[in-house]
Amino acid sequence: MTDETNLQAVGAADKVKLGLGVAAVAAGVAGYYLLGTSPAWLRWICVVAGLAVAALLLGFSRYGSDFRQFVVSARVELRKIVWPTREETGKTTLVVFVFVAIAGFFFWGLDLLLAWATRALTGQGG
Repeated sequence: MTDETNLQAVGAADKVKLGLGVAAVAAGVAGYYLLGTSPAWLRWICVVAGLAVAALLLGFSRYGSDFRQFVVSARVELRKIVWPTREETGKTTLVVFVFVAIAGFFFWGLDLLLAWATRALTGQGG
């Protein structure tokens, strides 16, 4: 990530494109229900077309350019990852399993101790 903050205002044209994109999705969904007696594939084409038009509109807006920049930045950061070797992964997994087993036995013993103390002090309990 960069330390820069991007605080540029969104223009009126971008707001209109956003509104039209939402309207396109709504029109696609409405078309799905209005064509209730038509074949299912035709109804789904309406939904897909609405989503495609919305994606196209948003792709050419400031929102779309910001999203593209985010994807590019994410790919750059992804290339910086150093993945562990198979041996390191196996050792780490073994350590986790051993710790879980130790913690399980500890809490089992603690539960037995507290149950015994409860029975001893109150005369009640399993």
